[in-house]
Amino acid sequence: MKFVDEAEIRVEAGDGGNGTIGFRREKYIPMGGPDGGDGGDGGSVYLIAVENINTLVDFRYHAVHRAERGQNGMSRNCTGRKGEDCYVSVPLGTRVSDAETGEVIGDLTKIGETLLVAQGGFHGLGNTRFKSSINRAPQKASKGTPGEHRLLNLELTLIADVGLLGMPNAGKSSLIRAVSSATPKVADYPFTTLHPNLGVVRIDDLRSFVIADIPGVIEGAADGAGLGLQFLKHLSRTGLLLHLIDAMPYDNTGSPVQSAQKIIHEVEKWSDDLANKPRWLILNKIDRLPPEDVDAHCQAIVDELGWDAPVFKIAAINGEGTKELMFAIMNFLEQQRRCDSERA
Repeated sequence: MKFVDEAEIRVEAGDGGNGTIGFRREKYIPMGGPDGGDGGDGGSVYLIAVENINTLVDFRYHAVHRAERGQNGMSRNCTGRKGEDCYVSVPLGTRVSDAETGEVIGDLTKIGETLLVAQGGFHGLGNTRFKSSINRAPQKASKGTPGEHRLLNLELTLIADVGLLGMPNAGKSSLIRAVSSATPKVADYPFTTLHPNLGVVRIDDLRSFVIADIPGVIEGAADGAGLGLQFLKHLSRTGLLLHLIDAMPYDNTGSPVQSAQKIIHEVEKWSDDLANKPRWLILNKIDRLPPEDVDAHCQAIVDELGWDAPVFKIAAINGEGTKELMFAIMNFLEQQRRCDSERA
C-alpha cells in the first residue's frame, strides 16, 4: 500500500433540530395550551485513533465526513431525536489542525483516544418553552443552530522509540531487517527507501521497543530536496536517534565524515528540538574492512567528527554487533522512562 502521511478532509457536524409550535387538541379540553417539543441536538464529528490503520491513504477518496442532523421537535411535548455522532478512524500518531487558520486542534497518541473536531448544533426550542403568565399561547419556536463545518489537515507522525538517521544507502533498512520482523527492500546497489518502515525489536517477552526507518536524508533536505524533509517529522517523537554512517562507502567515493556532517547540518536546519535529541553514532558495514583495520578506521572517523556520544560498530548485513547495540538501546530507553516517571 502506498504510504500517505498527509491528507485534507472536510467535517460537517449536524444542525440542531428545530423546535415546533403545537397546541393540545383534545376533546373537552378547548384551551389545552402549547405542547410543541424541542428539537434534537445535531451529531458531532470525532476522530478516533485505531491500531489497524497505518496510512491516511483512504482519506484521498473519502474526504467529507458528516454527522446526522437533529430531528425536529413534535407536538405533545415530544423532543426530537439527537443526531448520530460521526466517528472517523485515523492512525495512531495523527496530528490534526485547522486548514484555514493553522490552529493545532489535537494529537492522537493513544489507541482509542478521541478528539472532537466539529461540534453539533444546539437544538431549537418548542413553543412550550415560551409560555409565561402573560403569554399563555405563544406562537413562537426557535430553530436549531448550525453544526460546525471545518476543513482539517491530518498529518501522520509515526510513534517510535528510536529513529534511524542517515544518508541514502547507509544501511538503515538492513539494520531494521536484522533486528526486527520488518522487511523493507534492501539490495547490493545504491537506492533509498521511499516510505517509512516500523519494526518492533523484542529483547525478551517483557522488553521491547519500536524502531523507525525513514527515507535517507540528502544535502539540501531542509530546503526541500529529496524525500528527507517530508519524513524528518517522523523522528520528532523518538527518544533516541541512531546516526548511521557507511564506514566503507559502496563506490569508495565521498568521505564518511563529510556524509555525517551533511546530515548533522540538515537536522540542525530542520529543527533545534530534533538536533538536541540524544544521538548515537553507528558505523555500519565494517564487514568490508579487514578485521585488523576496523578499530583504527572507525576511530579516525570518530576523532575527525569530534563525536562525544556513544559509538557502535556493526555490520547490519550479517548482524555483527547488532545484538549489543539493541541491548544498549533497551537499557537507555528504560533509564529514560524511569527519569520521565520520576519527573512526573
